[in-house]
Amino acid sequence: MLESAHTQITSLIDEMEKVILGKRDILQLTVTAFLAGGHVLLEDIPGVGKTMMVKTLAKATHGTFNRIQFTPDLLPSDILGVSIYNTAEHRFEFHQGPVFTTVLLADEINRTTPRTQAALLEAMSEKHVTIDNHTYPLDEHFFVLATQNPLDYEGTYPLPEAQLDRFLFKLQIGYPEFTDELNLILNQTGHELNRVRQILNASEISQLKKIVDDIYVDPVVARYALQLVHVTRNHDGIALGISPRGSVSFIRAAKAFALTEGRNYVTPSDLQQILPATFGHRLLLKGGQPATSKHLEDIFEQLLRQVPVPVRK
Repeated sequence: MLESAHTQITSLIDEMEKVILGKRDILQLTVTAFLAGGHVLLEDIPGVGKTMMVKTLAKATHGTFNRIQFTPDLLPSDILGVSIYNTAEHRFEFHQGPVFTTVLLADEINRTTPRTQAALLEAMSEKHVTIDNHTYPLDEHFFVLATQNPLDYEGTYPLPEAQLDRFLFKLQIGYPEFTDELNLILNQTGHELNRVRQILNASEISQLKKIVDDIYVDPVVARYALQLVHVTRNHDGIALGISPRGSVSFIRAAKAFALTEGRNYVTPSDLQQILPATFGHRLLLKGGQPATSKHLEDIFEQLLRQVPVPVRK
């Protein structure tokens, strides 16, 4: 079963890589978040393939796809839906919003008001929507990829720490390598989306998630993970460290990542590889200034140096 699951996951990443060139590590982490039941925040420049990546994931997993462009005048009802009175039948009818999908791209989430941000993040956390005292379940594999532009903060509403904590990973796609971009402009690989094959269906995704649940975490490895978390709470340069919810997410993500690597157990290396994506957006540094990528890299290196890697006896 493990070998079959790894083959399916590898096929999914291979299929996505037909469209998103040269970013296999980002695709692997995105699939990891999807299998872990988490969500992804992408902080990146425009035009690097964020929308295409999400569309490709939706098509390869036979899921529906919706995109919301977040603006300052966007209302919670524009995301969740609204009840409209049917005069013919004399009753209210609920009209679903774009959140009722499998894969949702929340574009420039920091351009809308905190009230509207909270409406989406509640749906992400609870996997359902409550309107007029009625609860409507979302797709069982509901997955959000939200974006924010790091270059233009004018007129934005940055996500507070409690809401950032709802995202499993924060990733950056970045510019493609020269040869990959050359292939892109010569071959117009963006049109490959029409030829993306379905790799997984809903039942197969459910089965993979069950396998993630069963991935083994040795107590020694779990202790190593928690030690890394605790160091963030006592670091001189960190005002707010990783929360208990973040530590649970750290282990859950490591289990899903181990499966993408073809293993049924978590290693310290798994934790080290996903640490930047899991910790980066959850840390509030002292001074209140946004951390640069270099600053965060230095902190991650300090964390990994400070906590000794467990050695198998």
